[in-house]
Amino acid sequence: MVLPSLEQSFIIMGYAVLAILLAILVLAAVMIIVAIISMRRGRFYMPWLLKPGLIILEGLAKILWRAGRIDDHDIIAFSIRLHNQLNRERFSGLPMEDRMIFLPQCLRSMDCPSNLTIEGLVCKRCKRCDIGKSIDELESYGCKVFIVPGSTFVKRLVKKYRPQGIVGVGCIMEVKEGLEMTDRLDLPAMGVITSKDGCVETIVDWPTLIDVATMRPLKKV
Repeated sequence: MVLPSLEQSFIIMGYAVLAILLAILVLAAVMIIVAIISMRRGRFYMPWLLKPGLIILEGLAKILWRAGRIDDHDIIAFSIRLHNQLNRERFSGLPMEDRMIFLPQCLRSMDCPSNLTIEGLVCKRCKRCDIGKSIDELESYGCKVFIVPGSTFVKRLVKKYRPQGIVGVGCIMEVKEGLEMTDRLDLPAMGVITSKDGCVETIVDWPTLIDVATMRPLKKV
């Protein structure tokens, strides 16, 4: 048996690397095409490919998507929508009392009189913003609601109360990072993006948030 020379070994390795790179490019291209079709039609096709594809090939996908003039914001927003869709069945089947909702402190009024505790801000129902009445509505369903200034509080409260599902509200990057954290914890989570970014007096669509937090399983026809 004749062993291949060193030069032949390098050539074989080169072809192998080239084949792997080609496979990655093809997978990225297929993922992007499927994602674009899904975005335009408002329906998710091949979610089993999209979610791992967006995670594994995110950097390459962004380069290709930019070539197609698709903004990073749109890519992240799409991945959040996809994440929510994939988690919908599992989350909607959870008892209300096992769901935890995290609100960012930036939703409150600039004149908010609430105090910071080890479990976040305690709303005093001063009616200077819509947080108080929305918390009351969510708690009437049985959900646990917290107003937190950062991810450290989220981790602490999840460890203490051990919810089975989470709804996180925040700007697009905060929601993206929060969903990545809940994936690592194997918790079904739903992300709701604020309609106005910033550090103070941001805005969220409260009816949408309540619908997401209290969703029930879809009826099978």
